[in-house]
Amino acid sequence: MSLQTPAAAASLRTVAAGQRITVRVPATSANLGPGYDSLGLALSLYDTVSVETLDGDELAFELSGEGADTLPRDASHLVVRTIDAALERLGYRRSGLRLSAVNVSPHGRGLGSSASATVAAVLVAAELVDAEVRPDRQWVLQLCSEIEGHPDNVAPAIFGSLALSWQDGAAFRTAVARVHRDVVPIVAVPDYELSTELARSLLPSSVPHSAAAANSGRAALLVHALTQDPSLLLPGTEDYLHQGYRASAMRPSAAL
Repeated sequence: MSLQTPAAAASLRTVAAGQRITVRVPATSANLGPGYDSLGLALSLYDTVSVETLDGDELAFELSGEGADTLPRDASHLVVRTIDAALERLGYRRSGLRLSAVNVSPHGRGLGSSASATVAAVLVAAELVDAEVRPDRQWVLQLCSEIEGHPDNVAPAIFGSLALSWQDGAAFRTAVARVHRDVVPIVAVPDYELSTELARSLLPSSVPHSAAAANSGRAALLVHALTQDPSLLLPGTEDYLHQGYRASAMRPSAAL
């Protein structure tokens, strides 16, 4: 996940030791109904990541919660890799690091766990650098979207609430809408994992024009239902682009 050439890496500044940063990032539900790769909702489930920069090259880990027994405890850990990539983009590198993480979101269960980890890492990196080069949240959105490949999970993890995201050329953008007070998410967590790669591989390369047209109408209806009239949530969540194609890999969800 290196973002710079070896020659450029040699000129990187080292972040100061003795810094302690803690961030709390929400789980997210994205691909909401017909909002494929565009609509994401922040949930009141939070992963907490704390980082302390150390002298020397030590990497220390204190991991608890979901996935703690299986996650790597070396530089291949997603948070560490992403911190390194974000620091490189900002012209910095780290020395030693102590990573403490309390994971609440199950991995591979549709709650955006990798997006939450990516956002947490980039936010940490942004706080570790000198104040005069510290980036804003739009920069965080851009880098996280590049790393994840799309903004639908990372946007609500960064900005909260209901995030409506799109790509404008090479730039990722998002607008945040306030969710109606009567909308209360209930999360049904499956007892098996499904990788994003597998889920995306089930999708066709093209769909009929009629399906695309129907989906655009339902996506607009879903935004209205989530923000103005929750009584329309059921028709607003009907999708023509991804749910049917993925049903064979998510039979309990499809039945529900």
